[in-house]
Amino acid sequence: MSTRPTRPQRAALLAPLLAALLLLLTGTPAAHAATTADPASACALPATTGWMDEGHDTDHSVFKRPTGTVRVAMIFVDFPDAPATENPADDSAQLTPGADWLWNASYGKTWLAISQYQHWVRMPRASTDYGFARGLSHEAHEAYVRDAVAAADPQVDFSHYDLVYVVPTRNASAISFTPTYIYDPDTAGVVADGTRIKWAVTFGQDMWHWGPKLVAHETAHTFGLPDLYAFDAGSDAHRFIGGWDLMGLIGGAGPQYFAWQSWKLGWTADSQVRCRASAGSDTVYLTAVEYGSGTKMAVIPTGPTTAYVVESRRAVQGDSGLCSTGALVYRVDTSVPTGQGPIHVMDAKPTATPPSGCRPLDDAPFWAGESFTDAAAGVRIDVLSADGYGETVRVTKSW
Repeated sequence: MSTRPTRPQRAALLAPLLAALLLLLTGTPAAHAATTADPASACALPATTGWMDEGHDTDHSVFKRPTGTVRVAMIFVDFPDAPATENPADDSAQLTPGADWLWNASYGKTWLAISQYQHWVRMPRASTDYGFARGLSHEAHEAYVRDAVAAADPQVDFSHYDLVYVVPTRNASAISFTPTYIYDPDTAGVVADGTRIKWAVTFGQDMWHWGPKLVAHETAHTFGLPDLYAFDAGSDAHRFIGGWDLMGLIGGAGPQYFAWQSWKLGWTADSQVRCRASAGSDTVYLTAVEYGSGTKMAVIPTGPTTAYVVESRRAVQGDSGLCSTGALVYRVDTSVPTGQGPIHVMDAKPTATPPSGCRPLDDAPFWAGESFTDAAAGVRIDVLSADGYGETVRVTKSW
């Protein structure tokens, strides 16, 4: 049944016609009109790789829950061919400040309660027998963890801990790099004091290069975060994200975790996410991710596993060494495995030479008056203004 519209109804019917006329005259997309934001859940893309990826439905039967207090046993090992000559405190001092860094980066949501057993325990085999090299198998790594835990077991009750850090003497040059161990049910695993050791970080000599932030990088793997650098290094292992987020380049200029990663880990709440999953437009003020409060990002999904994200970055807190500040835009794909580029940063200035001491993409943020467009995906992001704490952006999804 239809009826003749009243005067108020006629006015309501005219509104979209006037908007369409304005579009024809000015070229301004009708989607710039105010629209109702979508629920954050509509932007929480699923995990699809079955391992570390950028999906939000992390399998916590495999990965450690990343909030609250994480109880860590730090043990120190030396070897028949590489006996320790330093004090264990010298080694732990290189790492333990990572707990404070992670506390700040998680906005106080995660604390590493590290218990240090500051005496050397002797491993049963020579350091050169453990096969530490890129390509170290899970089984070989598990054998190293098993030997370390067995050596320390008389002094440590492992039932009290969630996670184990194994620190080698600085004299063990063969223990060259730092991998993270995550229990695989298809292997024998490591058990001590009636407890299965599901997560461990075995530090290597690269700890003397990367320092405390190595703790935050490797521990985040136990939470399910993937590596954002390229396993196939090619001409640049950091071509995907440059120096943004320490899951890429640990010593990069912008090591603070991406807002997307913080959301995945539960450090950023749904209420701090502006989701634009349906056609429309939102204007939102983004507080820089280095601060805990405010809206942290706007997300525009472009497919079942893909989305664009915009966040604000400032040279404070963990990001005090930034090469450039502004609105950082990146593309997330939760179907891409760790080390193959699940996040790509969009470069606002692809032809510019980065400042001295900075890498490609370190100058990627968009400034007020600049825009990012992916016409094929129907996405546009306009940076409208900026202040000392963040940016006001307009995100538009055309369809």
